Amino acid sequence: TSPMQARALEKHDFSKGPLKMISPGIVYRRDTDDPTHSHQFHQVEGLVIDRHITMADLKGTLITMAQKIFGDKFDIRLRPSYFPFTEPSVEVDVTCF
Repeated sequence: TSPMQARALEKHDFSKGPLKMISPGIVYRRDTDDPTHSHQFHQVEGLVIDRHITMADLKGTLITMAQKIFGDKFDIRLRPSYFPFTEPSVEVDVTCF
């Protein structure tokens, strides 16, 4: 999903406004499968370049996206997480029952 950010940055005309994008995709890693890890999983990355963007914008976007995908019958939790390549970072948990 990260290569999409580079492509969007290269093609975007900032004189026409801010850049806002979401890039979902399948990710492959050389991980050993266990109950909490898979060598293949889905990931969503977002990139916004604009003025006055806050964590509240990220939170609202993630909650809305999860509700659109899973519906509003499930609980959604955002967990602050550390990833060395993004700031701020959160993980989205959705109940399965």
